[in-house]
Amino acid sequence: MNNGKKTPLRSTHWFGLQDRDGFIHRSWMKNQGFPSNLFDGRPVIGICNTWSELTPCNAHFRMIADRVKRGVYEAGGFPLEFPVMSLGETNIRPTAMLFRNLVSMDVEESIRGNPIDGVVLLCGCDKTTPSLMMGAASCDLPALVVSGGAMLNGHFHGVTIGSGTSVWSMSEDVRAGKMSCADFMDAESCMSRSAGHCMTMGTASTMACMVEALGMGMPQNATIPAVDSRRYVLAQEAGRRIVEMVRDDVKMSQILTRKAFENAIRVNAAIGGSTNAVLHLLALAGRVGVKLELDDFDRLGHALPLLVNLMPSGKFLMEDFYYAGGVPAVVRALGELIDRDALTVNGKTMGENTADAPCWNAEVIHGRDNPIRERAGIAVLRGNLAPGGALVKPSAATPRLLKHRGRAVVFTDIEDFKKRVDDPALEVDENSVMVLQGAGPKGYPGMPEVGNMPLPKKLLQRGITDVVRVSDARMSGTAYGTVVLHVTPESAAGGPLALVRDGDEIELDVEARKLELCVAAEELGRRRAEWKAPPPLASGGYQKLYIDHVLQADRGADLDFLVGARGAGIPRESH
Repeated sequence: MNNGKKTPLRSTHWFGLQDRDGFIHRSWMKNQGFPSNLFDGRPVIGICNTWSELTPCNAHFRMIADRVKRGVYEAGGFPLEFPVMSLGETNIRPTAMLFRNLVSMDVEESIRGNPIDGVVLLCGCDKTTPSLMMGAASCDLPALVVSGGAMLNGHFHGVTIGSGTSVWSMSEDVRAGKMSCADFMDAESCMSRSAGHCMTMGTASTMACMVEALGMGMPQNATIPAVDSRRYVLAQEAGRRIVEMVRDDVKMSQILTRKAFENAIRVNAAIGGSTNAVLHLLALAGRVGVKLELDDFDRLGHALPLLVNLMPSGKFLMEDFYYAGGVPAVVRALGELIDRDALTVNGKTMGENTADAPCWNAEVIHGRDNPIRERAGIAVLRGNLAPGGALVKPSAATPRLLKHRGRAVVFTDIEDFKKRVDDPALEVDENSVMVLQGAGPKGYPGMPEVGNMPLPKKLLQRGITDVVRVSDARMSGTAYGTVVLHVTPESAAGGPLALVRDGDEIELDVEARKLELCVAAEELGRRRAEWKAPPPLASGGYQKLYIDHVLQADRGADLDFLVGARGAGIPRESH
């Protein structure tokens, strides 16, 4: 807070100049029909919009932006909308994660280079939320997030279906001969029937919940459905609030403290949130200089119970979660585990926002005395196969497989997997451990969501629905199964995963936090001496920059030169 002192606005260095440069800045803006009084020293609020028809999750953001503008005007601010690259998880190739850091650069430089005093970040699809927060955090201006909201529940043949989660299960049913291809195609429109992002607890919904748990969004920001009129009311209120934040000089670094990240980790455990949240929170913490480590997710979150009964860890969807009470009800249920003094963007503490938060449906949001599953938070595994760590999400796994030893079936890259997974001659059974190499940050590049490898058809036809899978990849937050992810160092960087061969035994023991390749050290040494780094996957452009500078998963897969906040000092004049 500024303790009553009036903080000079950045925008006055553009619009407040009474000279040739000020003339240029104001005059060209006026060609859009802005009246002179908007340049009288009022706060300029940037509305960072990831609207795109190629990002279906965010295709309704023009309407949300208009509501934010109403609120900004009401509070005496001057709203100016600007676009940044939009990452649509469902369309962009080779993977949206490759471009998360690029978008953060777009956001950072757009904010710093323009007459912006505070910013509202419009986020929805998976990577739009972390990329916008990361970029804004590196500027450390007053900022808040307005999420786009989830789609309405899907309905197909009398059954509730959820985005992603039901796709994976129905696809396996088709391959197993349990569902016709025609029915599978019919389910498309039944699943995605309104604006919004995934309505399961996938990465988009998880990150919206993380926004609220971090204090970066207004209460109920995470769960109001995209098409609910209350989503637009919240956007308008956010527009009002950001003007107040600028006047009070409430910067992101005052919200994104260590205790805010600890709150987010605990909420992620309780909601059965995506493993992708680990990468994004680590990267965001790196931008604001908060010391956060991979082991914090295990230490703070693993022992916590699963309280929210949502797909893929349960049966309900985000629409139900909102009606049941949303994130505030979860925070209240977590009680003393949450730091209630953490400041939030509405000017109140987390405790003040949630003190009386009701739970309207105890089947959707359980109490700590009646959890859906005990000790369900993300577990961090280590061992000679993952010296830098790996993750598993117990709430989405098969309990009996959380302690397992089996023979490796190795796929050298995703093309090798697709070519051989349904080969009848593939030596695989229910005790096997499927291993995928070459899918890490450098190796793909971009660390795609392919870690939840579909099971071989011959196993599905026998009724087998899960085996242990290990890779340096990610998986969609909508996915499920006993899937070990983010193995670090990755295989393309020469990590031990690159040394695994068909028939090697792998031991997984989640309770002991162990992931071991049961091969003698001497043999591994011989294999390492024979290992050759894969050829470069890019000779130029952004992909080469990414491969050369991306950090490993245990550090959030940010680019090394982007870590830290660079502030929002006033750049040199352009004329």
